Amino acid sequence: MKTTTSGLNIRRAGERGHADHGWLKSNHTFSFADYYDPAHMGFRSLRVINDDRVAPGQGFGTHPHRDMEIFSYVLDGVLEHKDSMGNGRQVQPGRIQLMSAGRGITHSEFNPSRSLPLHFLQIWIQPRERGVEPSYTEWHPKPEHVNAAKVLVISPDGRDGSATIHQDADIYRIRMNAGQTVTHDLKAGRGAWLQVAQGALTLNGVDLETGDGANTEQAGRLTLTATRPTEAILFDLN
Repeated sequence: MKTTTSGLNIRRAGERGHADHGWLKSNHTFSFADYYDPAHMGFRSLRVINDDRVAPGQGFGTHPHRDMEIFSYVLDGVLEHKDSMGNGRQVQPGRIQLMSAGRGITHSEFNPSRSLPLHFLQIWIQPRERGVEPSYTEWHPKPEHVNAAKVLVISPDGRDGSATIHQDADIYRIRMNAGQTVTHDLKAGRGAWLQVAQGALTLNGVDLETGDGANTEQAGRLTLTATRPTEAILFDLN
């Protein structure tokens, strides 16, 4: 990870761990499964960012989780979710599903299409307490969110229609056209991670491309300017 003169630590897309299982191609920003790098174990409570591409008709069979906040952000295709709480959903692009595994759940994730690939980000955040009641929710954009450059999608208090997480974490969806700019003010004692899902932008003057990540723990203003149509996720973490 490279530190820039602007105080940003950059995690380039090509530096990530990679797994190719045939039906699944995945890039790991942090250590995960067979990919282990002690220098990249997570950032604050953020533990996993997996950039997953699933072949048509394939998916993750039923498997367990506990004591983790897990959300998926669909970029292309459809994600079919089933879990031991009785939920069965098909999540469309631009939507987010959030699952609090708490004291234990099982679930599966599948690409129901026979012809189209699935591309989504799977993200794990460590909860502030263990053994909570498992739960499932979704965030769907409202009409006013469709063209909004910065939208709060997950928060600890569910404000502004966001999904609720068991952690002091505010998570924003960034969606900008070329030349568009948004800002975010990071308070003292907190850390920010920006993950570029697709597109390209500058973050405080530093160029970032699809799959790149950047973090900082310096309080101050973050300025994001898209250099082409861009979708990203911004984490503001305690």
